[in-house]
Amino acid sequence: MTKHTPKSKTPKLEAIIFDFDGTLLDTEGSEFLHFQELYRAHDLELSLTDWQQGIGTWGAFDPWQPFAHLPANQLEALKHSHHRTLLERLEEIVPRLGIPELLEEAKTQGIRLAIASSSDVDWITHWGEKHGLLEGVEVLATRFEVEKVKPDPALYLLALERLNLPARAVMAIEDSLNGYRAAVAAGLFCLAFTHTITESLEFPAGTIKWPQLEGGLAALEELHRGYWGED
Repeated sequence: MTKHTPKSKTPKLEAIIFDFDGTLLDTEGSEFLHFQELYRAHDLELSLTDWQQGIGTWGAFDPWQPFAHLPANQLEALKHSHHRTLLERLEEIVPRLGIPELLEEAKTQGIRLAIASSSDVDWITHWGEKHGLLEGVEVLATRFEVEKVKPDPALYLLALERLNLPARAVMAIEDSLNGYRAAVAAGLFCLAFTHTITESLEFPAGTIKWPQLEGGLAALEELHRGYWGED
């Protein structure tokens, strides 16, 4: 674990900034499998390595590029049908294990909550409200509010500005490498809350990776103290 010499005393954890897709809600696996099925239906293959490039960001990987040869109206119809059936599939997903309990504990203990996501606000609002993930969240920083999304730190810097807190008093929880890089570039300690789609990503040496949340808020506070160094 990387240690940082504190400028003063070890900062108290005052807020947590969460990524949304793949971190709070298990959308990533469903979307990847859905695109894999589409590719196979057209005698194509979609690798996890290619898909991982686009997790947490926009523009790094275009899953529709192999279909670019289709006439425009046919391509649009395919995209519409694919999106409709994806939304139906996403109706079956649930928050990631431990997330509802962590959110409730944080609210009870007075830890402020925020979301910084490369997705747009309508997407987050729809799925967040459906699963009760926005209760107690006081700050949203979303795709169209910044010039560049993750791995650029702009979304996290915006969330910090709205929280009116220094980065040392806040931690981030991310599932993707793009998100992790954004949080660290904004000066935050970031926990990599990985899953089957992101666990094989090559995070920097020293990254704390948890495939599941253990120990609740107390464990996160301990990690936060350890990252910045005890007095």
